[in-house]
Amino acid sequence: MDIDELIELVELHGKSIYGFCRKLTGNKEDADDLYQETFLKAVELRHKIDASRNPKAFLISIAIRLHKNHRRKLSWRQKIAPAAELGDAADKIASFASETTPEDAVLSLEQRAMLQDAARRLDDKLKLPLYMYYTAEMTVEEISSALRIPPGTVKSRLHKARNTMREVLEVDSP
Repeated sequence: MDIDELIELVELHGKSIYGFCRKLTGNKEDADDLYQETFLKAVELRHKIDASRNPKAFLISIAIRLHKNHRRKLSWRQKIAPAAELGDAADKIASFASETTPEDAVLSLEQRAMLQDAARRLDDKLKLPLYMYYTAEMTVEEISSALRIPPGTVKSRLHKARNTMREVLEVDSP
């Protein structure tokens, strides 16, 4: 695959891959970094990308590997010198502007926060297929290809992730 074909892949799948990176990382800055690293790695590995064998899944699998490596490094750093986590306040404030009434904005923000918290509680085995399916809009077969697991396993993990989130949301709801 040459650079022009890779540019075409960015145009075709860039938004869904960025959305996946955003869900995976949880904030804009890390998502931007992961997105850029994913396509930099894709440039390095462009000779391995086969346009006929689902390049979107290949790009998502690159993002997953990079994210896992980053988390592993961060975990080691946290053991040595713990750092405080910063929230993504700018995105929360921006979401208020798009809502119709203040009440709707607060409810929407609370619902979004509850869903994100429930998803964050999931194990990576459940979280990754969930994000790939809903955020990157990948099919079960594409997820299967990217994660190198059977399609039936993808389906069962999606089912288990949904049920686990439902249970968490039911317990957390007043």
